[in-house]
Amino acid sequence: MSDKLEKAGCTFKKKPDEGRMKGLAFVYDPDGYWVELVKRGENAKFSNDFNFSQTMLRVKDPKKTLEFYKSFGMKVLSEKHLSDFSLYFLGSSNVDESVDTKDQFNPVLELTHNHGTEEDDNFKHFNGNEEGRQGFGHIGFLVDDVYKACDEIGKMGYGFRKEPDGGSMKGLAFAYDPDGYSVEIIPRGGIDFGDKKVE
Repeated sequence: MSDKLEKAGCTFKKKPDEGRMKGLAFVYDPDGYWVELVKRGENAKFSNDFNFSQTMLRVKDPKKTLEFYKSFGMKVLSEKHLSDFSLYFLGSSNVDESVDTKDQFNPVLELTHNHGTEEDDNFKHFNGNEEGRQGFGHIGFLVDDVYKACDEIGKMGYGFRKEPDGGSMKGLAFAYDPDGYSVEIIPRGGIDFGDKKVE
């Protein structure tokens, strides 16, 4: 697949045979975001060349972040602890825990923790929404009741970028996770804005 992308004019941060992690690649999208290319597992059964697999967030303190996302019903599917960083792969309730993350069809959330950041009071990741650094926007969760979900999320004390009744779009919210990333809370079925429905 890397050869196919290179012939199409894509540029790479890392090709499959470069660096210490062989067999995976990072290609740049038109906005400069990294797109990781990972080989499917032996038991994966897909008919297309590509399937959306995961979103990665860098986190300061995995204990806090894992607790936050577990409150959304996510489950830790696997962990990898290396010398200077750790990876945590989380899935929602529709993800089969018995299936290896390499073989998953449903997307997972990957949390990357560089060891030691949790001990530095001044350390902070950029979240993609700072003035002059806008890039990454948010991830989102569908819920049955936005107001009830936000009542529970609010108890964790990380705050909201937008509460359900704030702003012009009523009935959806943006909460902050422990690292300041925005997490959209959306009602199942979308929101009806007269002649326009947001789903």
